[in-house]
Amino acid sequence: MVKPVLLFGYGNLSRGDDALGPLLLEYIESTVNLDTIEILTDFQLQIEHALDLENRALVLFVDASVACVNAFDFAVLAPARDKSYTTHAMSPAAVLDVYQEIKKQTPPPCFLLSIKGEKFELGEGLSINAEQHLAQACQFAGQLLGNPDSAIWRQQADNAREM
Repeated sequence: MVKPVLLFGYGNLSRGDDALGPLLLEYIESTVNLDTIEILTDFQLQIEHALDLENRALVLFVDASVACVNAFDFAVLAPARDKSYTTHAMSPAAVLDVYQEIKKQTPPPCFLLSIKGEKFELGEGLSINAEQHLAQACQFAGQLLGNPDSAIWRQQADNAREM
């Protein structure tokens, strides 16, 4: 049986701040009731991950980003064909587009939690700033997952966009 909420963190634990997505998942696994939440992690998004969206009520993608304005950004995702769909590492929007193309239906409500990172070198640990950003993002993600309602999540994304 598929759990209604998918939490998908991606990144490389061996590349400094790129580990932020998987590390958030570790936090959630130890603090949140997972009866309705499936946790999935990988190094990067790939075309096959479109099938992981099937029969979900909500999906939360989590990744490190150098483009964050704040400690973390939270946004609603929409399907979009970008150049990443032809590469080995896809964007979340491209995964949604593939889902829509192969399933001939709108994907479930999907959101992206981007955590600000700055150092991504192989063999490095988390930067001090990334540790602080991760703590803030973990608290936010815990609150989200405690209220698995797309309307509440959309309101949170709207609030984050206004900041």
